[in-house]
Parts: sequence; structure tokens; C-alpha cells
Amino acid sequence: MFQTFSTLVIAFFIGAIAIVHTQACIAQDPVEELSIDQLDNSNIRVATYNVSLYGSKAGEVAQRMADGKDKQAEKLAAVIQTVRPDILLLNEVDYDQAGTVANAFAEKFLAVPQGDRQPLDYPYVYSVPTNTGLRSGLDLDGNGKLTDPVDAWGFGMYEGQYALAVLSRYPIVTDEVRTFQKFLWRDFPNAKRPVHPTTGEPYFPDDIWEQLRLSSKNHVDVPIEVGDERIHLLASHPTPPVFDGPEDHNGCRNHDEIKFWEHYLSATDADWIVDDQGKSGGLEKDAYFVIAGDLNSDPIEGDSQKDAMQKLLAHSLVQDCKPRWLGQKDPAKTQTALFGRDRMMRIDYVIPSSQFRVVESGVFWPKQFSPDNRLVDATDHRLVWVEVAIP
Repeated sequence: MFQTFSTLVIAFFIGAIAIVHTQACIAQDPVEELSIDQLDNSNIRVATYNVSLYGSKAGEVAQRMADGKDKQAEKLAAVIQTVRPDILLLNEVDYDQAGTVANAFAEKFLAVPQGDRQPLDYPYVYSVPTNTGLRSGLDLDGNGKLTDPVDAWGFGMYEGQYALAVLSRYPIVTDEVRTFQKFLWRDFPNAKRPVHPTTGEPYFPDDIWEQLRLSSKNHVDVPIEVGDERIHLLASHPTPPVFDGPEDHNGCRNHDEIKFWEHYLSATDADWIVDDQGKSGGLEKDAYFVIAGDLNSDPIEGDSQKDAMQKLLAHSLVQDCKPRWLGQKDPAKTQTALFGRDRMMRIDYVIPSSQFRVVESGVFWPKQFSPDNRLVDATDHRLVWVEVAIP
């Protein structure tokens, strides 16, 4: 829905807006706009943020953050402390089994005041294993080498690059987390196997296609206990649908990585959905969930195969909350990431299930002359959030 005229007028005359609000989701009655200080403590704020916390080699970011004084991490923490999510998905944060970077970020930056902002305590941190940089032992690009970044199960210069992590104020049920890191692309129904458009031959030979994993990072179902209820954070970071050729192999993979969630919501008893723990089937019926992550697909613009994103947003079990950026450009345009000077698209998402009552949602995107504008160069993405209540 569009903002009211009075809201637009106020937004026009205020010189600096740090957090942008939208009134409601599609097919939902408008709700009163609230400031952060006015929000009911019973509401749950969920956010995703591509923080670009990666380096040129393993361990570089962890070393950089060890003393709690890294400039990039300080800016990222300031953004998060402004929005103050209860549940936060970080994209592009280095992974190791100890969760070194995610824990350091939580303890040495988020739990420490950044400027005049209040600290944030996340007692529950879950670092998600990733396919990025994990060597496949296969020559995936056919150049005769086995050690290029593209030859990993997911593109990465080192193991653990571009991973996911979940930070939460509420308990994460770690022994019931479902991961789909090893799920094979070939086992996906009607998989979009890329082909050469001129010859019609498969881009990946049969022996490679039989081994390829669907997820470029991971698909993960993280159950979180919020009072008497359980919320499933469904997190992923599909591969960018670019950096390939006319066969569009990255676009095909991005499409099916997004479509995986459509099946996971609908195919509760599907025996082909098998997680890394050996459990089959999709999400249980009537479960509360939030789909979150840098999905690398704008449903209208860009290079992705847009039908997957369009169908996911139109799914009967979700609410498409469209955060608005009220900047110099079209105020009705939904934007979460910046590519170059002028190309802005919606590729980061927080999509709640239909049972929630959505209070508001937004994107942290300060206006040009806001004091907070100095924070946004820490990454090329913007933090996206939604405030929900359990009826």
C-alpha cells in the first residue's frame, strides 16, 4: 500500500530519516506507524543484513575483529543497534566450526555501545555451515583446474566465506536445526539443469550433474522458542544469477534455490526433501515461520529468472511486506541493495508467514544528509526488517 499523503510530506521535510517505515503488507489493513520507542515489547522484530564480513583468506576477518575495534564492524553494529532486531540473520559472515566471527561480532561490537546507541545482547548465536569455498574436487568450469573459487560447491576463495549466522534474543533449538547443505540439485523436482542455448547440450556433464549440490551456501530451518510459540527462521543466500554465460547456470541455480522454499512450505510430507540429518519432509503444517536472506532476485528487475521470486511472494502462506525507501528517487520503489551509482533492486527479504499480524516493516537507508549516512558504506546492502506479533 502507498504511504498517506501526510506521511510523505513529513518525510519530505525531515532532513534525515534513519529508519524507513511502511504502513502494512499486501492484503492487510493499514496499521498505525510507530516509532521504535513506542513498539510493544511483545512484538518480535526480525531482520536480515548482508554485512560483507569476509576477507581474502580464511581467518583474516577474525583477526581483524579480535580487539573489538574494526571500523567496518563498528558501523555495521551501529546500524543494527539502531534497528534493534530480536532475531537477526547475517549474510556474508565468515564461518568456522567455533563460529569465531559471528560470536566476536555479537560480543565485541553489538554488546558494546556504538556512539550514543544502546548495546544489544544476543545470547544465542548459530553459525551456519556453508558450501562456499568448500572444495568439490570437480572441474566445474571445465578449465582443467580443480582449485578455482568456482570449483567449490559454492563459489568462494576460501572455506567458510560468505556464510550465514543467526543471532537471537530468544533460545535457538540447535538440536532441531535442519540444514540442506548436501541436498543434490538433481533431486529437486523439475530441476532447471542449465544447457548450452546453441547446442542444447547440458552445461554440466552427467558425472558432474549427479554430484552437484543445490545450495550455494546452505538452506537452513532454525527453530526459535519465543515464549510458548516456536518460530522457524528459514534462511538462505542463493547464488547471484550473473557471472556466467548464455547457459545461465547461475540463474538456473538461483531459481531453484529460491523455489526450494516454495516446496518446503507446501510439501509437508515430501519424501524427496531430505535434510543433512536424514529427516524427510517439509515444514510442518501451521508452523510460524519467517523466510529471510539475500535471495539475489528482484521480482521485477535484474537478471534473475523472476518467476521463482514472484511465486514465493505470492504463496498463500506468506505475507509480502514491501519496505519503502523514501529517498530522492521513486518513493513507491522497493529497494534493499545498491549496484553502482543508480541501480537499486530488492534482493534482501524478510517474509513472514500469514498467521502473524504485521505491525510494520522497513529498510535502514538514511537520506543523503543524515548523520547516519556515514554508516551505509560498510556494505553494499541495507538492513531489512519486519515487526510482527503473534495473534
